Amino acid sequence: MAGQFDQLMAQIAQCQICAPHLEHGCRPVVQAHPDAKVLIIGQAPGLKVHQSGKPFNDASGERLRQWMGIDEGRFYDPQFLAIIPMGFCYPGKGKSGDLPPRQECAPHWHKQLLEQLPNIELILLIGQYAQNYYLENKPKTVTETVQAWQQYQPKYLPLPHPSPRNNIWLKKNPWFEQALIPHLQSIIAELQR
Repeated sequence: MAGQFDQLMAQIAQCQICAPHLEHGCRPVVQAHPDAKVLIIGQAPGLKVHQSGKPFNDASGERLRQWMGIDEGRFYDPQFLAIIPMGFCYPGKGKSGDLPPRQECAPHWHKQLLEQLPNIELILLIGQYAQNYYLENKPKTVTETVQAWQQYQPKYLPLPHPSPRNNIWLKKNPWFEQALIPHLQSIIAELQR
């Protein structure tokens, strides 16, 4: 299995599927290991992450680590935590923030990757793109989906994007940090034992 996994990761690193559409070029940003217990499926790398090649190496990552109750060392340990975005490369800038993740990545790579991650016990679905792709019969909005988090347990836990752009959302939805975050932290703590 290790040989298949290494081969798949090498193929992902060389991926050029979206090259004609990416102004900044292809630089797939994925973190994975067959022993990982937690999987984060987010949107797509931002420019800072594209430049560093390190997932969630930005303010969103700081908040996400706080939500999970773990430090950088644990977060970047691929044997504990895998990170597979909906779009592996930076999609570029749009009118109000980054463009949506490219639609080619998830159908092409996710199933192959998930087959190589047999120990995943929790999948964090960050934002509408991951939630729309993985959750059936979900409510229309991210807020409603996250409010219904208990119905997706124990496999999935939907989260809003941890971007500083969501500070207003967090203020309007105090239940998120009062109820869901302690639950998330307790699961993460349990999975580290």
